[in-house]
Amino acid sequence: MSSSNLLRSFNFLYFALLAMFVSFLPVYLDAQGLPATKIGLIIGTGGIITIFSQPLWGMISDRTRTIKKVMLLLLVCSSLVGYLLYTSNSFIVLLLFTMFLYFFLMPLDPLTESLNFQTAEANGVSYGSIRTFGAIGYAVMSLAVGYAIQYLGLNSLGYLFGGIGIISLIICLALPDAPVTGKPITLKSLRNFLGNKETIWFMVLIFIVAVPQRINDTFLGVYIRKLGGSPDLIGQAWFLAAGSEILVFALSFWWLRKGKELAIIAFSAFFYFLRFLLSSWITEPHALVYLQLLQTFTFPIFYSAAIQYLYRIVPEEWRATGQTVLALLFFGVSGIVASYLGGWFYESFGGQSLYLWISIMSFIGLLFSLVLSTIYGKTKMAA
Repeated sequence: MSSSNLLRSFNFLYFALLAMFVSFLPVYLDAQGLPATKIGLIIGTGGIITIFSQPLWGMISDRTRTIKKVMLLLLVCSSLVGYLLYTSNSFIVLLLFTMFLYFFLMPLDPLTESLNFQTAEANGVSYGSIRTFGAIGYAVMSLAVGYAIQYLGLNSLGYLFGGIGIISLIICLALPDAPVTGKPITLKSLRNFLGNKETIWFMVLIFIVAVPQRINDTFLGVYIRKLGGSPDLIGQAWFLAAGSEILVFALSFWWLRKGKELAIIAFSAFFYFLRFLLSSWITEPHALVYLQLLQTFTFPIFYSAAIQYLYRIVPEEWRATGQTVLALLFFGVSGIVASYLGGWFYESFGGQSLYLWISIMSFIGLLFSLVLSTIYGKTKMAA
């Protein structure tokens, strides 16, 4: 099997693990009787762990000049911890195992994306043709987990997570490592990158757009349950959301244009605004499930454009670290704000008010991305 096809298989399996963790951990915690504030506390604290773990493993990857070996270690630990997490019911134990899973599983995301991008460049294929299989894995596992919980019970999550983790490990063993840049790694190049004004404003934009997405990731399943939806309906919601990404990633070679990334992010921010505004009006769980099809125009477009823009401004030798900074903002810093404030807001004002609030934040992201597109878009064209 070619390296590209092996990586496609790994993407399918890794994002299946992410579906079980990101989408169904809040549902699992809610089923254990925890209030929204404690759910937010657990996931938000996990975001704090991510702030340290993702840069740590990204730096280790860049310093050792290997992605594959780091990923193998993280997969072994994640598989074991994930199994233990979904067989626990004590608040303290749940908190502890969630922290460990954030430490081991979440750093795999930027490393996988870095491997995707560099392998695509080396083999002359589009990034989207590889990343598409991640969306397929997320969609398929979301649907499967929803039905598994409905008919086999919550404890089936532990066996699913452990089994998929072991298969992922086997596939990862067969993967070639990422191409290594010939440029020497220097702290000066990293300081120049992180101190650049364009980089700083870009990271601010990522944060503004990411917080509403992360709040939705955390509380969508809980909100559907509160509206009377069943676990299999939650699985269908995530299946539609992740499934709608497949064609977008597959066709990224056609719509993702260099130099137009900020305008594309503005496009996705508009649909984030529309999606969350409609979510604040809808009280029928089936209608809310179908609304997840708007994911087509939000996350896959936003994240693909963000990665391409990042890779145009980050020094080549710090790509894995740059990718980690992006994932850190999306899954770490924004996840903390989303979980702590989102949990408090949900508990205090309810789901409808929460979605109205994040729709306003998405609109601010839309305006900010248009401003940056005007400033730096013209600068790039002049250059």
